[in-house]
Amino acid sequence: MTEKQKLGVKIGATTVVVVGALGFLLYSGIASGEVDKTVDAVLSEMPAWQGRRLQIRGNVVKDSIEKRIVGDKTEYKFKIAHNDKVIDIHYVGMVPDTFKDGAEVVCKGKLNPAGGFEVAPDGVLAKCPSKYKKEPGSN
Repeated sequence: MTEKQKLGVKIGATTVVVVGALGFLLYSGIASGEVDKTVDAVLSEMPAWQGRRLQIRGNVVKDSIEKRIVGDKTEYKFKIAHNDKVIDIHYVGMVPDTFKDGAEVVCKGKLNPAGGFEVAPDGVLAKCPSKYKKEPGSN
């Protein structure tokens, strides 16, 4: 095999690997089928979202967090709201430190048949905007 042919084979093999990797990444993103929606958007079209993986966004409703220990796991029931629409959330697992009343959260999971939302393991993300706000008088 000549040097030119060897170079062509190397370029071809590299191209196949790069295209394959990009294709896999694209497919895995599409295959997950996870859709990012706010509480009000999901509740307005609930039948359309049944059985689909969702990321649902909203704020934790004040005084709605219920926590209990079940065996070696921690179960949380709470409500999240957006634009005056509220949905019940059920989650078993660890919550982030910033999870509290009023916190903006993203929950990953599926709607349950009763109309609430069942969160997947490690499916609660929370942020606390006040933690990152600039103090008055600081630069």
